[in-house]
Amino acid sequence: MIVVLSRRYASMRFRELYLILTSCAIYRTGAYFRFILDFVEYHGDNVKVTLYDCNKNDLRETAKSLSVQGHPNRMLTTSMRRMENPVPSYQHFLVVQTSCSGVLPLLKKVNEAFLFAPPFHWVLLTTKENGENFVSSLRNFSFLVDTDINIGEKVTEGHVTVKKLFKKHASDTELLEEPYGQWDERSKFRENIGFEVITWKRRRSLGVRLRACLVITNPQSLNHLTDTRDKHIDSLSKVCYPLLKNLISIYNISLSIQVQRTWGYKDNQSNWSGMMGLLTRRETDISGTSLFMTRERVSIIDYIATVSPTRSKFVFRQPKLSYVSNIFTLPFDSKVWMCSGLLIVIVTVVLYVLIKWEWRKKTFVKIEDDVCTEPELTDSFMEVVFVIFAALCQQGASVIPYSSPGRIATIFLFIAVMFLYVSYSANIVALLQMSSSSIRTLEDLLNSRLLIGVDDLVYNRFYFSTAEEPIRKSIYERKVAPPGKPSSYMSMTEGVRRMKEGLFAFHMETGSGYKLVSEIFTENEKCDLQELSYIQVVDPYFAVSKNLSYREMFKVGFHLLRENGMQRRENNRIYTKKPICTSMAGSFISVGIIDCYFAAVILLGGIAASMVMFFLEILMHKYNLFGGGF
Repeated sequence: MIVVLSRRYASMRFRELYLILTSCAIYRTGAYFRFILDFVEYHGDNVKVTLYDCNKNDLRETAKSLSVQGHPNRMLTTSMRRMENPVPSYQHFLVVQTSCSGVLPLLKKVNEAFLFAPPFHWVLLTTKENGENFVSSLRNFSFLVDTDINIGEKVTEGHVTVKKLFKKHASDTELLEEPYGQWDERSKFRENIGFEVITWKRRRSLGVRLRACLVITNPQSLNHLTDTRDKHIDSLSKVCYPLLKNLISIYNISLSIQVQRTWGYKDNQSNWSGMMGLLTRRETDISGTSLFMTRERVSIIDYIATVSPTRSKFVFRQPKLSYVSNIFTLPFDSKVWMCSGLLIVIVTVVLYVLIKWEWRKKTFVKIEDDVCTEPELTDSFMEVVFVIFAALCQQGASVIPYSSPGRIATIFLFIAVMFLYVSYSANIVALLQMSSSSIRTLEDLLNSRLLIGVDDLVYNRFYFSTAEEPIRKSIYERKVAPPGKPSSYMSMTEGVRRMKEGLFAFHMETGSGYKLVSEIFTENEKCDLQELSYIQVVDPYFAVSKNLSYREMFKVGFHLLRENGMQRRENNRIYTKKPICTSMAGSFISVGIIDCYFAAVILLGGIAASMVMFFLEILMHKYNLFGGGF
């Protein structure tokens, strides 16, 4: 008995148990039905069963037995011309009576549809007399190492032995057997003791040769796949290759290495290039270099494990605070500025009132021994304003009040302004050394004055040129490859060097790029590093060709490598983590013209205003000189 499912169900990862129970001749007895029920019960409750048979009476009897046990079932005849495709469920037994005609052609269709691969589980029932002949007819089928093919062989009327079949490679014709379990009417089905251990030991000694494909962008990397020379070049392949070697040693597999320059992308005819082309055409079995998981790739290859946490990001030094803000307004908050301004206004009013009082006193009171030769502060409001301005700039005063109240007010003005000046100057010095945190998103990066560079790798050119999100597309069109200008793709060495100079964001593989950063950046420069993600993908995965029979075994193998620390070791050996900021005050940076931009603007504004007043005074002088005319 057998069922053929459509190819589209082969890729679904449901925990389904597809058991195709086949009988060669004489299971028209109650023992036949009891074996089916017991085997179904052993693998779980509420199992769905579909039975194909050429005998309608057998179909009715089996349906009744299954319904009594609580198993949903469906009964179909093998004479139907079109095999219906059942909807996959959690557990599904499909039973086909092989004593009916046309069983082997159906099995061949199943084999062509790759339905002997996981997650499908098969049970083929035969008799002791016909067992060898039936098994020999299956030797060209794809019963590979990760398939679950069970042969139920009837020894006596109430006794069935179950064994599993597999072969090491698709080209092999020899089927290897593993004893699985026994069934009799008294003890029901029972698995052999130590079966899992035996299976693991046998499938570790495969001795087959598989094909793997590495992506190498620099030919010299082929000579340094296992050492740490130039580990920032083709870093991903240098991490994956040793892990792949460890994986094949677990299963005693040998590799035939193929090399491609790209991971592979679709062309205008929807054909895949590079490593993806080899995987889709089944010209290679496993990717020797992990690759990103994308929507287009998921349906045509199988991803099995992620081994590297590296990602590509924009890395840049945060610009100095003076590049994005007017640092001369930042030392005090708004309330301090308001209070300071109010203090100056009050002192100006008080000092002006005292000066007015001094000159009024001189008019009515004769001051004896007035022999002071120093210039006195007149009762002009502008004179008072200039004294206040001189105090704010810590320039002193050329004239001072004559009276004691006026001098006391002036002294306290200079003391108050001195404390404000000291606090202001100390904050300015600190702000000149600070970095800005204004660039936090891709939109901020787009609108900033930072130039952009991209590591010249194949996948960077692909993902940047095909970006559809508005911000990412604008970054590409305006800063990476603007029309009529050279593109910003460059080597990693050049990009990291320009990033060190500042005002430059470089898109690179962080695990590789941080090696160069740690070598050429100073300690305080490492403290300014900031990251922004551009490519919207998860960590890269190892992949195999679709429905490869070694897929589940490789998954287990990579989990073992991760558990025993081999995966972490290879990543730490090749990739460099982001440098840790250990000393933000390790050096003192010089002040540039941009830091003094606003001060220079004030100076130039003052010079321009003085020149305007100078020419106006000349004009007024000539006007008055000629009696109101020129």
